[in-house]
Amino acid sequence: MSEKKLNIAVAGATGAVGNQMLTCLEERNFPVKSIKLLASRKSVGRKLRFRGDQIAVEELTENSFKGIDIALFSAGGTASTDFAPFAEKNGCVVVDNSSAWRMDPEVPLVVPEINSHAIAGYTNKGIIANPNCSTIQMVVALNPIHKKYKIKRVVVSTYQAVSGTGKKAIDELFDQTRSMMNFLDYEKKVYPHRIAFNCIPHIDVFLDNGYTKEEIKMVNETRKILEDDNIGITATTVRVPVYFGHSESVNIETEKAISADEVR
Repeated sequence: MSEKKLNIAVAGATGAVGNQMLTCLEERNFPVKSIKLLASRKSVGRKLRFRGDQIAVEELTENSFKGIDIALFSAGGTASTDFAPFAEKNGCVVVDNSSAWRMDPEVPLVVPEINSHAIAGYTNKGIIANPNCSTIQMVVALNPIHKKYKIKRVVVSTYQAVSGTGKKAIDELFDQTRSMMNFLDYEKKVYPHRIAFNCIPHIDVFLDNGYTKEEIKMVNETRKILEDDNIGITATTVRVPVYFGHSESVNIETEKAISADEVR
């Protein structure tokens, strides 16, 4: 029996994550029947390469999802909030990469290696939420430990690459680094402080409790994915002058005694 091919839309196709989504669809030989590339009006007409073809970008609108089976969203929280419901009305399943739907109790927050069973909840709103990048890599490591030894407490410090902010941040790090290496003035547009040769312990906005939104995302999302609200979690998130690849230092306390060798 031949594999069913699907009509796919990528919202936010021109961004760094949108580009990576296209690459992943190609690398995994995903059964794509047709693909629609969506972005803001300013990107309309721009062409992106997919499986050897040059495909023109279309404007993301309420009517973009007719006939689409799966829409991959990486256009930011506002776009996801505004347009995901229209996709659902057209019978399209949304996989959303923003933070817009992650903590909605009716929307599953899924890391397939951990809680693939939760995907069934997509029928509530037609949306599957993708967790924060730093949360994902942490819970993949913690899940088997939690299942066997039950984690009581997590203290995590992250060192996150500029790719997490997007293409403009990647360009800013490159431009600032080049300028400083040549003893030239540099510009700050994306980050409030220089990122080249610097670390900024400030990702997203600060909340009244002293944590940043990025830090609180890690707290709340970890509990939801591991399905345990009793885990004590504190997070410190730092932006570092690296293009790609987040790093983390994670200290945990478990209910049952455990050795480093057992964890390995």
